[in-house]
Amino acid sequence: MTAPSAWSPLRRATYRALWLAQFASNIGTWAQTVGAQWFMGDLGGSELQVALVQAATTLPVFLLVVPSGAIGDILDRRRVLIAGQGLMLVGAAALVVLAGSGAATPVTLLAMIALMGVGQALTMPSFQAVQPELVPREEIPQAALLNGVNMNVGRAIGPALGGVLIAAVGPEATFAFNAVSFLGVLLVLWRWRRPSDHRPLGAEHVTTAVRTGARYVRSSPLFARVLARCVLFVVFGSGLWALLPALARGPLGLDAGGYGVLLGCVGLGAIGGAFAVPRLLRRIGKNPLVTLATCAYAAATALAGLTGVVAVAVPAMFVVGAAWIAVLSTLNATAQVLLPAWTRARALAYYQLMLMGGQAFGAVVWGALASALDVRAALLAPAVAMVLVALVAARRLPLTDRGLDTSPASLWDAPPEVADADADAGPVLVTVRWRVAGERAAEFAEAMRKVERSRRRTGATLWGLFRDSEDPGLFLETFTVATWQEHLRQHLERGTGVDVEVERAARALADGEPVVRHLLWARPPRP
Repeated sequence: MTAPSAWSPLRRATYRALWLAQFASNIGTWAQTVGAQWFMGDLGGSELQVALVQAATTLPVFLLVVPSGAIGDILDRRRVLIAGQGLMLVGAAALVVLAGSGAATPVTLLAMIALMGVGQALTMPSFQAVQPELVPREEIPQAALLNGVNMNVGRAIGPALGGVLIAAVGPEATFAFNAVSFLGVLLVLWRWRRPSDHRPLGAEHVTTAVRTGARYVRSSPLFARVLARCVLFVVFGSGLWALLPALARGPLGLDAGGYGVLLGCVGLGAIGGAFAVPRLLRRIGKNPLVTLATCAYAAATALAGLTGVVAVAVPAMFVVGAAWIAVLSTLNATAQVLLPAWTRARALAYYQLMLMGGQAFGAVVWGALASALDVRAALLAPAVAMVLVALVAARRLPLTDRGLDTSPASLWDAPPEVADADADAGPVLVTVRWRVAGERAAEFAEAMRKVERSRRRTGATLWGLFRDSEDPGLFLETFTVATWQEHLRQHLERGTGVDVEVERAARALADGEPVVRHLLWARPPRP
């Protein structure tokens, strides 16, 4: 079969419409960021209040992205996306009214931007989670690439457009453009006929869903590798994004227009990367590609910082854009393929949390280093560290998703019916008695390590494997689940092909079928 091209996902009507609408929205968001910062100055805001414009955008996302991911898994993701886009539309429209009427103040400006940040937090995990619903599995890497191109080109065009609108009309024009841009996304989402989710037991509670998502992330080593590689890349890579304005003003001696050219080169590099990455993925694979792109990013960062020559910095920014999208799109696509549908949004929320948190942390560290030394040193230090960390991570944290079946599958037969147990009864103790021949005992115990992770991913809180001292061929597996309802979800909603394969491997080493017992917590009667 012919491998999908970089633009294959755009043949899918819903994905194409959403991608185009999101592109306009990204441009509007970046244009409004410039407009809001400029407008804060017009309102007489202090330097701190100008800086708080960016904080008001990112802080709600950082605080709310994890519960928003849980909401995206327990409610219809299409409706969650509509709600998030609606909040951002309300915030942008309110800024138009406030700015046009002269009623805006620094406080109301920050409040509306924070409201839009809440909408963005609600949108981000669900938007990532619906990608596998819009394109086939084999096109997910290409879809992740195109989403990265969307964001990077929007980042390049948006500030320039914002500057033009401010000069021609005023900051309120950027708010109006941003408000209109949300209408396109809302129209596409409204027309999308997304199949309803299959939830035999109904929706989970938000707090339970958050805990379940955290447990899944802790019990999924392959997904944990993706999170680790993401943090290691963005912490060191964020130095360039944080210091690029200082590099442009200082060593490169550029004005605002020159800085815009650098951003435009990053966007063009991202487009070029979208063409190159699919070919490289086919030839060398994910792990080498991420390592190679990380080293290229580090080299371009160091080169731009050390030379201080515009003729060198411009092509270096092309490399930066291509390498940035190569790393993050590959990590994002790997995360989407690794995650089952029932927990995709809440797990991807942790990916977004690591991405944003790593960038914020890195910006502070390298910004402080630039203040203590100079911009060039603050760019060279993370570049060198990035190469060393990438080489170690390639060996210790390799990326893979081959052969993983995350489609829904039944772990066990239907659970027994307990007449006097309500949904909140618990905790539940499940015991599984295995009979294993002595010569296979060590191999069985090793296979059960994967079974443990499977149990924990789907809801188990405590797990243990015990061997009978008087009968060495008898093993007793035990695990607890918080409530009877949670255990029912293990049976009916959370199993995947991977979990079935893991248990099947353990059963192949056992003699006969295991014997399963379900025990409910025996609460003492109240006096």
